[in-house]
Amino acid sequence: MKKNIAEIIEIANELYEKGLVSGKSGNISARFKKEDNDIVAITPTLKSLSNLKEKDIVLVDLNGNTLTKGKPSSEVNMHLGIYKKRPDVNAIVHTHSPYATGFAHSSKKIKRYEGFGEIKSPFLVEVEYEKPGSNQLAKKTSENIKNEDALILKNHGVICVGENLKEAELLAIFVEEIAKSQFVTYMLNSVEDII
Repeated sequence: MKKNIAEIIEIANELYEKGLVSGKSGNISARFKKEDNDIVAITPTLKSLSNLKEKDIVLVDLNGNTLTKGKPSSEVNMHLGIYKKRPDVNAIVHTHSPYATGFAHSSKKIKRYEGFGEIKSPFLVEVEYEKPGSNQLAKKTSENIKNEDALILKNHGVICVGENLKEAELLAIFVEEIAKSQFVTYMLNSVEDII
C-alpha cells in the first residue's frame, strides 16, 4: 500500500504542476480491494496537492470510518459513493482545472471529442450544483457516474474516474485540453462574427 500512497502523492504533484488544481483545491483517492473490506486512500482536507507527504494521506473504509490520523478531503463521501456504485473504478481525480471549470460556471457544455472511446452522447454529463462536500453532491455524483468516466460539476469543477490513478489523471488532463480547444474555438468564432 505504501507504493500506492506514493503514487497518489506523485499524481497530486503532477496535477498541481500542470495547473489542474491550485491553492488547496482538488482531491484524489485510490481504492485498495481487500477480502473483508475495501480501503480508500484519499488526500486530506485543507492541504495543497503540491507538497503532500505520506503521513498526510488518510485511509478510510467504504463507510467513511477513518483508519489513520488526519482528516480526509471534505469530498470523501463523493468518492465513497462513486466506489460503491462502480466496482470497476479504483481511482478518482477531482480537479478545478481553469478551462473545464470555466465551462462548469457557464451555460456552454463541453463536447465529447475522440479520445473518450465511443461517442454515445454529444456532451459531457453535467451534475447540477450542490454545495461542495455535501451529501447531496455525493448522491447526485454517484447517480450520474454510472455510465460515465468524467463529469462536469456545475459551478464547481471536474471529476474523473479510472481503473487506476494514471488513467483517471490522463482523463482529467484530456477533459481540460478539450475544454481549452473549445474555448479557443468559441473565441475565434466570435471574432469572425465581428469582422
